[in-house]
Parts: sequence; structure tokens; C-alpha cells
Amino acid sequence: MKLLIRGGSIAAGFGVIKSYADILRDNLQQKGVEVINRSRYRETSFEGIETFSEDIAAFSPEILLLHFGVDDAFGYVYRSEFQENIVQIIRRARSLFNPLIFLATGHAFDNPHDMEAVNIFYRSLRIVSVDLDCKSISLDRYWSGYLAKHHLSASDLVLSDPRYPNEKGHEVMAEAILKALYRVLPALI
Repeated sequence: MKLLIRGGSIAAGFGVIKSYADILRDNLQQKGVEVINRSRYRETSFEGIETFSEDIAAFSPEILLLHFGVDDAFGYVYRSEFQENIVQIIRRARSLFNPLIFLATGHAFDNPHDMEAVNIFYRSLRIVSVDLDCKSISLDRYWSGYLAKHHLSASDLVLSDPRYPNEKGHEVMAEAILKALYRVLPALI
């Protein structure tokens, strides 16, 4: 079974040695799941559309995890364009190889203005998830719960640029993604 991750900077593991994709690979390979990460630094959902054939379709994964949003929010992509790009990726994937699709939000931010900017995109992911019957992974909500439980602030889990999680932040994301995968695919446990 193949799990393909397609997203931008966070999914690509920008600024860290071990990203959440690496953690997923370590945890899932012993369960027979090949984790393929086709994410790249600063790519938005527009690049997701442009490179669909070589980055997604070429692998025909059984599970597709789309993790766009933060680069789109800070890259001046309109919310409506973002939402339509995600819809197009989903429709193309379903028409070609019909994978199980997960849509992941990004993390929570301490700065309320940054959080407001990304929340628009996170809402779009939730809307598309419901409308097109995809599985939603609310990393922002899981992240906020983790912060509250451990008496931390978001700055404890990010690099100096708060758009990018540090290695501990990637561990939190991997934990949330694994829980979502196990809920839907209990055979992986």
C-alpha cells in the first residue's frame, strides 16, 4: 500500500532534519505502507495542480494526504482559488485511481493575525472535506490541544519563522496524522 503526501513547505519538512513524513515512514513501513513525500518548499496548491501527473498520478497511491494551506495563505493565493485547486486535485485523483483522501490543515499560530489568515484556508479544507467526502485531519486543533495539555505556546513548536514547525512540532503533527490513519484504517494498528 502506498501513502503519498503532497503539500508545501511544512509537508516537505523545511528547516528540520526529521519531518512528520519521516516519522510516518518509520512507523508505517513495518506495517507494509510505503510513504512517498512529493512536497516541496514554498509550493502552493497551484503547483499541486501543475505537477499532478508527475507527483501524484505517476504513483497511483491508495492513500493521498494533501497538506496545502500555509504557503497558500502567505503566498497571496485567494481562498477561492485554493479551494478550487484542492477540489481539482481530488477530482483528478478519484477519476484516475480513486485513493482514500485525507486533507490536513496546518498548525495553530500564536499571532492572532497569522491565525486569522490561515483559518480562512483551514475552513476551506474542512468544507471540501465534507462536500467531497474526504477525511479531515485538523492539525491546528490537535496542536492547540497539545499546547494546552503541556502548558506550551505555539512558539515552543516552531522555528524562528512561525510558519514552519520545529522537530517537536513535526512529532506532534505525525502523532495526529497517525491517529487519523489508524481510525480509518484499523488494520494498520
